Amino acid sequence: MTVSERETDVLIVGGGPAGLAAGAELAAAGAGRVEILEREQEAGGIPRHCHHGGFGGRLDRSAYAWATATGSAYAGGTTGPAYARHGVSAAAGAGASLRTGVTVTGWAGPRTVETTGPAGLERITARAVVLATGARERPRSARLIPGTRPAGVYTTGELQRAVHLYGQRIGSRAVVVGGEPVRHAAVATLRAAGVHVVAVVTDRPPPPVRLRSRSVPLLTGATITGLTGRKRLSGVELRHDDGRTTTLPCDTVVLTGDFVPDHELARRGGLHLDPGTLGPAYDAAFRTSRPGVFAVGNLLHAVERAGFAAQEGRAAAVPVLHHLAGTGDPGGGGRRLVVDAPLRWIAPNVTGPDGARPPGDRFVLRTARRLPRPLLVVSQNGRELHRQRILLPAVPGRPFALAADWLDRVDAHGAPVRISAS
Repeated sequence: MTVSERETDVLIVGGGPAGLAAGAELAAAGAGRVEILEREQEAGGIPRHCHHGGFGGRLDRSAYAWATATGSAYAGGTTGPAYARHGVSAAAGAGASLRTGVTVTGWAGPRTVETTGPAGLERITARAVVLATGARERPRSARLIPGTRPAGVYTTGELQRAVHLYGQRIGSRAVVVGGEPVRHAAVATLRAAGVHVVAVVTDRPPPPVRLRSRSVPLLTGATITGLTGRKRLSGVELRHDDGRTTTLPCDTVVLTGDFVPDHELARRGGLHLDPGTLGPAYDAAFRTSRPGVFAVGNLLHAVERAGFAAQEGRAAAVPVLHHLAGTGDPGGGGRRLVVDAPLRWIAPNVTGPDGARPPGDRFVLRTARRLPRPLLVVSQNGRELHRQRILLPAVPGRPFALAADWLDRVDAHGAPVRISAS
Protein backbone atom coordinates (compact mmCIF):
# COMPACT_ATOMS: atom_id res chain seq x y z
CA MET A 1 0.00 0.00 0.00
CA THR A 2 1.43 3.38 -1.04
CA VAL A 3 2.10 5.93 1.68
CA SER A 4 2.74 9.48 0.49
CA GLU A 5 5.25 11.58 2.43
CA ARG A 6 5.44 15.35 2.73
CA GLU A 7 6.57 18.14 5.03
CA THR A 8 4.97 21.19 6.60
CA ASP A 9 6.01 23.88 9.07
CA VAL A 10 3.36 23.51 11.79
CA LEU A 11 1.02 20.55 12.11
CA ILE A 12 -1.94 20.95 14.48
CA VAL A 13 -3.81 17.78 15.42
CA GLY A 14 -7.39 18.67 16.37
CA GLY A 15 -9.78 21.26 14.95
CA GLY A 16 -11.61 22.33 18.12
CA PRO A 17 -11.41 25.77 19.79
CA ALA A 18 -7.78 25.35 20.88
CA GLY A 19 -6.49 23.97 17.58
CA LEU A 20 -8.35 26.52 15.46
CA ALA A 21 -7.18 29.42 17.63
CA ALA A 22 -3.57 28.21 17.50
CA GLY A 23 -3.78 27.80 13.73
CA ALA A 24 -5.25 31.26 13.21
CA GLU A 25 -2.63 32.91 15.41
CA LEU A 26 0.33 31.07 13.88
CA ALA A 27 -0.78 31.57 10.29
CA ALA A 28 -1.39 35.28 10.89
CA ALA A 29 2.07 35.58 12.47
CA GLY A 30 3.80 34.15 9.38
CA ALA A 31 4.72 30.72 10.75
CA GLY A 32 4.86 29.28 7.24
CA ARG A 33 2.56 26.47 6.17
CA VAL A 34 0.17 25.78 9.05
CA GLU A 35 -1.98 22.69 8.68
CA ILE A 36 -4.87 21.63 10.95
CA LEU A 37 -6.08 18.03 10.89
CA GLU A 38 -9.56 17.15 12.16
CA ARG A 39 -10.90 13.59 12.24
CA GLU A 40 -14.56 14.68 12.16
CA GLN A 41 -16.12 15.70 8.86
CA GLU A 42 -16.66 19.20 10.25
CA ALA A 43 -14.26 21.21 12.42
CA GLY A 44 -15.22 23.17 15.52
CA GLY A 45 -15.06 20.62 18.31
CA ILE A 46 -17.61 20.19 21.10
CA PRO A 47 -19.25 23.63 20.57
CA ARG A 48 -20.75 22.31 17.31
CA HIS A 49 -23.18 20.25 19.41
CA CYS A 50 -23.94 22.91 22.04
CA HIS A 51 -26.90 25.00 20.89
CA HIS A 52 -27.09 27.07 24.07
CA GLY A 53 -25.58 30.55 24.33
CA GLY A 54 -22.58 31.75 26.31
CA PHE A 55 -19.83 31.15 23.73
CA GLY A 56 -17.50 33.97 22.78
CA GLY A 57 -18.40 37.44 23.96
CA ARG A 58 -16.75 38.78 27.07
CA LEU A 59 -15.38 35.45 28.26
CA ASP A 60 -13.58 34.77 24.99
CA ARG A 61 -12.07 38.27 24.72
CA SER A 62 -11.08 38.74 28.35
CA ALA A 63 -7.71 38.04 29.83
CA TYR A 64 -6.80 34.44 30.52
CA ALA A 65 -6.29 35.42 34.16
CA TRP A 66 -9.90 36.54 34.53
CA ALA A 67 -11.26 33.24 33.23
CA THR A 68 -8.81 31.25 35.33
CA ALA A 69 -9.40 33.17 38.55
CA THR A 70 -13.19 33.21 38.47
CA GLY A 71 -14.38 30.27 36.39
CA SER A 72 -17.47 32.37 35.80
CA ALA A 73 -20.21 31.46 33.42
CA TYR A 74 -21.30 34.06 30.92
CA ALA A 75 -24.80 34.03 29.55
CA GLY A 76 -24.13 36.31 26.60
CA GLY A 77 -22.10 35.64 23.50
CA THR A 78 -23.34 33.31 20.79
CA THR A 79 -24.38 29.70 20.36
CA GLY A 80 -21.89 26.84 20.12
CA PRO A 81 -22.37 26.16 16.38
CA ALA A 82 -21.91 29.86 15.56
CA TYR A 83 -18.81 29.98 17.76
CA ALA A 84 -17.41 26.92 15.95
CA ARG A 85 -18.07 28.46 12.54
CA HIS A 86 -16.31 31.65 13.63
CA GLY A 87 -13.26 29.65 14.72
CA VAL A 88 -13.12 27.82 11.39
CA SER A 89 -13.45 31.10 9.47
CA ALA A 90 -10.74 32.77 11.54
CA ALA A 91 -8.26 29.96 10.91
CA ALA A 92 -9.01 29.75 7.19
CA GLY A 93 -9.00 33.53 6.85
CA ALA A 94 -5.56 33.74 8.44
CA GLY A 95 -4.19 31.28 5.90
CA ALA A 96 -4.19 27.98 7.80
CA SER A 97 -4.99 24.85 5.80
CA LEU A 98 -7.83 22.90 7.42
CA ARG A 99 -8.34 19.23 6.45
CA THR A 100 -11.30 17.32 7.85
CA GLY A 101 -11.99 13.59 7.88
CA VAL A 102 -8.30 12.93 8.55
CA THR A 103 -7.29 10.71 11.48
CA VAL A 104 -3.78 10.64 12.91
CA THR A 105 -3.09 6.97 13.64
CA GLY A 106 0.42 7.09 15.09
CA TRP A 107 3.97 8.37 14.97
CA ALA A 108 6.78 7.56 12.56
CA GLY A 109 9.37 9.86 14.12
CA PRO A 110 9.83 12.64 16.72
CA ARG A 111 7.69 15.09 14.71
CA THR A 112 6.32 12.77 12.01
CA VAL A 113 2.79 11.44 12.17
CA GLU A 114 0.94 8.84 10.14
CA THR A 115 -2.56 9.68 8.92
CA THR A 116 -5.44 8.19 7.02
CA GLY A 117 -8.12 10.16 5.21
CA PRO A 118 -9.65 10.99 1.84
CA ALA A 119 -6.18 11.32 0.32
CA GLY A 120 -5.21 7.85 1.55
CA LEU A 121 -2.27 7.06 3.83
CA GLU A 122 0.17 9.88 4.53
CA ARG A 123 3.27 10.45 6.58
CA ILE A 124 3.63 14.13 7.51
CA THR A 125 6.77 15.62 9.04
CA ALA A 126 6.53 19.05 10.68
CA ARG A 127 9.00 21.45 12.21
CA ALA A 128 6.55 21.82 15.11
CA VAL A 129 3.57 19.69 16.16
CA VAL A 130 0.72 21.06 18.29
CA LEU A 131 -1.55 18.46 19.89
CA ALA A 132 -5.09 19.76 20.42
CA THR A 133 -7.05 16.52 20.59
CA GLY A 134 -9.38 17.70 23.37
CA ALA A 135 -11.27 15.56 25.88
CA ARG A 136 -14.04 13.00 26.01
CA GLU A 137 -16.68 11.96 28.53
CA ARG A 138 -16.40 8.54 30.11
CA PRO A 139 -19.24 6.31 28.89
CA ARG A 140 -21.25 4.05 31.16
CA SER A 141 -18.79 1.14 30.74
CA ALA A 142 -15.86 3.23 31.99
CA ARG A 143 -17.90 4.40 34.99
CA LEU A 144 -18.56 0.74 35.94
CA ILE A 145 -22.31 1.24 36.40
CA PRO A 146 -23.96 -2.18 36.79
CA GLY A 147 -27.33 -3.36 35.51
CA THR A 148 -28.85 -4.28 32.18
CA ARG A 149 -27.89 -2.82 28.80
CA PRO A 150 -31.07 -1.04 27.65
CA ALA A 151 -31.51 1.74 25.13
CA GLY A 152 -31.81 5.26 26.52
CA VAL A 153 -28.34 5.72 28.08
CA TYR A 154 -26.37 8.76 26.87
CA THR A 155 -23.39 10.92 27.66
CA THR A 156 -23.87 14.67 27.20
CA GLY A 157 -22.07 14.64 23.85
CA GLU A 158 -24.10 11.70 22.56
CA LEU A 159 -27.32 13.42 23.62
CA GLN A 160 -26.39 16.70 21.93
CA ARG A 161 -25.44 14.98 18.69
CA ALA A 162 -28.64 12.92 18.70
CA VAL A 163 -30.86 15.97 19.26
CA HIS A 164 -29.12 18.77 17.38
CA LEU A 165 -27.32 16.95 14.57
CA TYR A 166 -29.61 14.03 13.81
CA GLY A 167 -33.00 15.12 15.16
CA GLN A 168 -33.58 11.79 16.90
CA ARG A 169 -36.41 11.16 19.35
CA ILE A 170 -34.94 10.75 22.81
CA GLY A 171 -37.64 9.68 25.25
CA SER A 172 -40.20 11.19 27.62
CA ARG A 173 -38.73 11.11 31.17
CA ALA A 174 -35.04 11.65 31.87
CA VAL A 175 -32.64 11.64 34.81
CA VAL A 176 -29.42 13.65 34.54
CA VAL A 177 -26.43 12.39 36.54
CA GLY A 178 -23.41 14.59 37.28
CA GLY A 179 -22.13 17.91 38.48
CA GLU A 180 -22.26 21.40 37.06
CA PRO A 181 -21.75 23.09 34.69
CA VAL A 182 -22.19 20.28 32.13
CA ARG A 183 -25.47 19.07 33.63
CA HIS A 184 -27.09 22.41 32.77
CA ALA A 185 -26.30 21.84 29.10
CA ALA A 186 -27.82 18.35 29.31
CA VAL A 187 -31.01 19.70 30.91
CA ALA A 188 -31.30 22.40 28.23
CA THR A 189 -30.85 19.84 25.44
CA LEU A 190 -33.46 17.50 26.93
CA ARG A 191 -35.95 20.32 27.18
CA ALA A 192 -35.28 21.31 23.59
CA ALA A 193 -36.19 17.72 22.66
CA GLY A 194 -39.43 17.90 24.64
CA VAL A 195 -38.25 15.53 27.39
CA HIS A 196 -39.41 15.97 31.00
CA VAL A 197 -36.42 16.06 33.38
CA VAL A 198 -37.36 14.03 36.45
CA ALA A 199 -34.31 14.99 38.52
CA VAL A 200 -30.63 15.88 38.52
CA VAL A 201 -28.55 13.49 40.65
CA THR A 202 -25.10 14.23 42.06
CA ASP A 203 -22.90 12.65 44.71
CA ARG A 204 -21.79 16.10 45.84
CA PRO A 205 -23.23 18.00 48.82
CA PRO A 206 -25.98 20.61 48.32
CA PRO A 207 -24.81 23.88 46.71
CA PRO A 208 -25.45 27.24 48.40
CA VAL A 209 -29.13 28.24 48.33
CA ARG A 210 -28.47 31.10 45.89
CA LEU A 211 -27.12 28.65 43.28
CA ARG A 212 -29.96 26.14 43.43
CA SER A 213 -32.36 25.79 40.56
CA ARG A 214 -36.08 25.67 41.31
CA SER A 215 -36.98 24.27 37.91
CA VAL A 216 -35.52 20.75 38.30
CA PRO A 217 -35.36 18.63 41.51
CA LEU A 218 -31.75 18.25 42.66
CA LEU A 219 -30.84 15.07 44.55
CA THR A 220 -27.46 15.55 46.25
CA GLY A 221 -25.34 13.00 48.07
CA ALA A 222 -26.64 10.21 45.85
CA THR A 223 -24.76 7.66 43.74
CA ILE A 224 -26.12 5.71 40.80
CA THR A 225 -25.85 1.98 41.57
CA GLY A 226 -27.65 0.38 38.65
CA LEU A 227 -29.86 0.63 35.58
CA THR A 228 -33.05 -1.35 35.08
CA GLY A 229 -34.97 -2.33 31.97
CA ARG A 230 -34.45 -4.69 29.08
CA LYS A 231 -34.98 -3.24 25.61
CA ARG A 232 -35.56 0.25 27.04
CA LEU A 233 -34.38 1.86 30.27
CA SER A 234 -37.10 1.73 32.94
CA GLY A 235 -35.34 3.21 35.97
CA VAL A 236 -32.19 4.41 37.72
CA GLU A 237 -31.25 2.89 41.06
CA LEU A 238 -29.67 5.22 43.63
CA ARG A 239 -27.93 4.91 46.97
CA HIS A 240 -28.04 7.96 49.24
CA ASP A 241 -25.36 8.99 51.72
CA ASP A 242 -27.65 8.06 54.63
CA GLY A 243 -27.93 4.48 53.35
CA ARG A 244 -31.36 4.76 51.72
CA THR A 245 -31.91 3.25 48.28
CA THR A 246 -34.43 4.49 45.73
CA THR A 247 -35.34 3.91 42.10
CA LEU A 248 -36.34 6.79 39.83
CA PRO A 249 -38.63 5.65 36.99
CA CYS A 250 -37.39 7.02 33.65
CA ASP A 251 -36.72 5.97 30.07
CA THR A 252 -33.59 8.09 29.58
CA VAL A 253 -30.49 8.77 31.64
CA VAL A 254 -27.74 11.25 30.74
CA LEU A 255 -24.31 10.72 32.32
CA THR A 256 -22.63 14.12 32.35
CA GLY A 257 -19.13 15.30 33.18
CA ASP A 258 -16.36 12.88 34.15
CA PHE A 259 -14.19 14.12 31.29
CA VAL A 260 -10.76 12.69 30.55
CA PRO A 261 -8.17 14.02 28.10
CA ASP A 262 -8.19 12.32 24.70
CA HIS A 263 -4.53 11.43 25.16
CA GLU A 264 -4.21 8.30 23.02
CA LEU A 265 -1.95 9.96 20.45
CA ALA A 266 0.21 11.54 23.16
CA ARG A 267 0.54 8.20 24.92
CA ARG A 268 1.46 6.41 21.69
CA GLY A 269 4.15 9.00 21.14
CA GLY A 270 5.72 8.27 24.51
CA LEU A 271 5.02 11.73 25.91
CA HIS A 272 5.13 11.97 29.70
CA LEU A 273 1.61 12.11 31.15
CA ASP A 274 0.66 13.95 34.34
CA PRO A 275 -0.97 11.59 36.90
CA GLY A 276 -3.41 14.30 37.99
CA THR A 277 -4.76 15.67 34.72
CA LEU A 278 -4.06 12.44 32.76
CA GLY A 279 -2.99 14.68 29.88
CA PRO A 280 0.57 15.39 28.72
CA ALA A 281 2.87 16.91 31.30
CA TYR A 282 3.67 20.44 30.10
CA ASP A 283 5.24 23.71 31.16
CA ALA A 284 4.09 27.30 30.92
CA ALA A 285 5.19 27.50 27.27
CA PHE A 286 2.98 24.49 26.38
CA ARG A 287 6.07 22.35 25.75
CA THR A 288 5.71 18.62 26.31
CA SER A 289 8.46 16.15 27.12
CA ARG A 290 9.30 15.84 23.41
CA PRO A 291 11.15 18.82 21.85
CA GLY A 292 9.10 20.51 19.15
CA VAL A 293 5.82 18.93 20.30
CA PHE A 294 3.41 21.29 22.04
CA ALA A 295 -0.03 20.69 23.55
CA VAL A 296 -3.00 22.98 24.16
CA GLY A 297 -6.62 22.98 25.27
CA ASN A 298 -8.60 20.30 27.04
CA LEU A 299 -6.09 17.62 26.15
CA LEU A 300 -4.16 19.20 29.03
CA HIS A 301 -6.93 19.59 31.61
CA ALA A 302 -10.33 18.06 31.02
CA VAL A 303 -12.45 20.00 30.88
CA GLU A 304 -12.54 23.82 30.67
CA ARG A 305 -14.70 26.20 28.66
CA ALA A 306 -14.24 26.77 24.95
CA GLY A 307 -12.97 30.33 25.46
CA PHE A 308 -10.41 29.03 27.95
CA ALA A 309 -9.13 26.47 25.43
CA ALA A 310 -9.00 29.06 22.65
CA GLN A 311 -6.98 31.42 24.87
CA GLU A 312 -4.42 28.66 25.33
CA GLY A 313 -4.27 28.02 21.60
CA ARG A 314 -3.47 31.67 20.97
CA ALA A 315 -0.95 31.81 23.83
CA ALA A 316 0.93 28.78 22.49
CA ALA A 317 1.70 30.58 19.24
CA VAL A 318 4.55 32.57 20.77
CA PRO A 319 6.63 29.60 22.03
CA VAL A 320 5.93 27.73 18.77
CA LEU A 321 7.25 30.71 16.80
CA HIS A 322 10.35 30.81 18.99
CA HIS A 323 10.89 27.12 18.32
CA LEU A 324 10.60 27.65 14.56
CA ALA A 325 13.08 30.53 14.72
CA GLY A 326 15.53 28.53 16.83
CA THR A 327 15.33 31.07 19.65
CA GLY A 328 13.32 29.01 22.13
CA ASP A 329 14.41 26.63 24.85
CA PRO A 330 13.57 23.02 23.89
CA GLY A 331 12.02 22.45 27.30
CA GLY A 332 12.59 19.48 29.56
CA GLY A 333 14.47 19.53 32.81
CA GLY A 334 11.82 21.46 34.73
CA ARG A 335 10.51 20.44 38.16
CA ARG A 336 7.21 18.60 38.42
CA LEU A 337 4.36 20.29 40.24
CA VAL A 338 2.54 17.86 42.52
CA VAL A 339 -0.72 18.52 44.41
CA ASP A 340 -1.85 16.99 47.69
CA ALA A 341 -5.41 15.79 48.28
CA PRO A 342 -8.08 17.09 48.14
CA LEU A 343 -6.58 19.02 45.21
CA ARG A 344 -6.98 17.03 41.98
CA TRP A 345 -4.48 18.67 39.67
CA ILE A 346 -2.59 21.81 38.70
CA ALA A 347 -1.91 23.14 35.19
CA PRO A 348 0.70 23.75 33.91
CA ASN A 349 2.33 20.94 35.90
CA VAL A 350 6.04 21.42 35.08
CA THR A 351 8.26 24.45 35.69
CA GLY A 352 10.00 25.80 32.60
CA PRO A 353 13.80 25.78 32.38
CA ASP A 354 13.85 29.33 31.04
CA GLY A 355 11.59 31.05 33.56
CA ALA A 356 8.51 30.82 31.34
CA ARG A 357 5.35 31.91 33.14
CA PRO A 358 1.81 30.70 32.48
CA PRO A 359 -0.65 32.99 30.66
CA GLY A 360 -2.03 35.60 33.01
CA ASP A 361 0.71 34.68 35.51
CA ARG A 362 -1.68 32.14 37.02
CA PHE A 363 -1.76 28.38 37.52
CA VAL A 364 -5.11 26.62 37.32
CA LEU A 365 -6.22 24.14 39.98
CA ARG A 366 -9.18 21.85 40.61
CA THR A 367 -10.38 20.33 43.86
CA ALA A 368 -12.19 17.07 44.62
CA ARG A 369 -14.29 18.62 47.40
CA ARG A 370 -15.51 22.03 48.49
CA LEU A 371 -12.91 24.14 50.30
CA PRO A 372 -14.15 27.34 52.00
CA ARG A 373 -11.51 30.07 51.55
CA PRO A 374 -8.61 27.59 51.20
CA LEU A 375 -5.02 28.45 52.09
CA LEU A 376 -2.66 27.29 49.34
CA VAL A 377 0.95 26.53 50.30
CA VAL A 378 3.73 25.95 47.74
CA SER A 379 6.85 24.18 49.01
CA GLN A 380 9.96 22.38 47.79
CA ASN A 381 12.46 20.31 49.79
CA GLY A 382 10.58 21.32 52.96
CA ARG A 383 11.06 25.03 52.16
CA GLU A 384 7.98 27.23 51.77
CA LEU A 385 7.98 29.20 48.52
CA HIS A 386 4.57 30.84 48.64
CA ARG A 387 1.26 30.93 50.50
CA GLN A 388 -1.98 32.38 49.24
CA ARG A 389 -5.48 32.64 50.69
CA ILE A 390 -8.30 32.15 48.19
CA LEU A 391 -11.09 34.53 49.21
CA LEU A 392 -13.92 32.55 47.59
CA PRO A 393 -14.78 28.88 48.10
CA ALA A 394 -13.07 26.38 45.81
CA VAL A 395 -15.67 23.90 44.57
CA PRO A 396 -15.53 20.74 42.45
CA GLY A 397 -16.10 21.34 38.76
CA ARG A 398 -14.78 24.92 38.85
CA PRO A 399 -11.22 26.16 38.27
CA PHE A 400 -9.46 28.50 40.65
CA ALA A 401 -6.11 30.24 40.43
CA LEU A 402 -2.72 30.21 42.09
CA ALA A 403 -0.38 33.16 41.50
CA ALA A 404 2.91 32.31 39.77
CA ASP A 405 5.19 34.86 41.43
CA TRP A 406 7.06 32.10 43.33
CA LEU A 407 8.54 30.48 40.21
CA ASP A 408 11.87 32.30 40.47
CA ARG A 409 12.40 30.72 43.92
CA VAL A 410 12.22 27.14 42.65
CA ASP A 411 15.44 25.11 42.90
CA ALA A 412 16.01 23.87 39.34
CA HIS A 413 17.81 20.80 40.70
CA GLY A 414 15.56 20.16 43.69
CA ALA A 415 12.65 17.85 44.38
CA PRO A 416 9.21 18.23 42.82
CA VAL A 417 7.28 21.30 43.96
CA ARG A 418 4.27 20.49 46.17
CA ILE A 419 1.01 22.45 46.43
CA SER A 420 -1.27 21.78 49.39
CA ALA A 421 -4.58 23.27 50.51
CA SER A 422 -6.05 23.61 53.99
